Amino acid sequence: MKIFKEEQRFTQLWLIVLIVVSLSIAVVTITKAYIENSNNFSTTDLIGISITILLASSLIFFLKLSTRIDEKGIHYKFFPFHRNYKIINWNEIEKVYVRTYSPLTEYGGWGYRSSFLGNKSKGTALNVSGDIGIQLILKNGKKLLIGTQKQNDAKRVIATYKSKIN
Repeated sequence: MKIFKEEQRFTQLWLIVLIVVSLSIAVVTITKAYIENSNNFSTTDLIGISITILLASSLIFFLKLSTRIDEKGIHYKFFPFHRNYKIINWNEIEKVYVRTYSPLTEYGGWGYRSSFLGNKSKGTALNVSGDIGIQLILKNGKKLLIGTQKQNDAKRVIATYKSKIN
């Protein structure tokens, strides 16, 4: 029995730099406004706003995409959107394969994404980085793409269970 497991998080350097720069600009702007006219809000307000901005910006680092492929089917969880694994049984799948895709043009970016600009023909994507994904076409017509950084491992395990697709 072969099993594929993968966990991914948003840890790209460019993303961390973007968040730090954005945070810095926001905190500096708020602090400058406070210093110029402290009548607008109190020191407590300044600290509260700064902490809220910091916490909201750090939420992206709590996101985690977990994937498992085994004899039952394909399991996925995108925490915190999914608290438990969702499972797609092999008998629900019409077609599954690993493919290259364009996160920006097909889905509008990374994360928990629906088709970009209302193009429902692409379905939903759960991705964290890169441009390789496990494409699922279900018997009910729905499509799901789960991003992966382990394309060769995913291909091998999918090939093992292809016979379970009816």
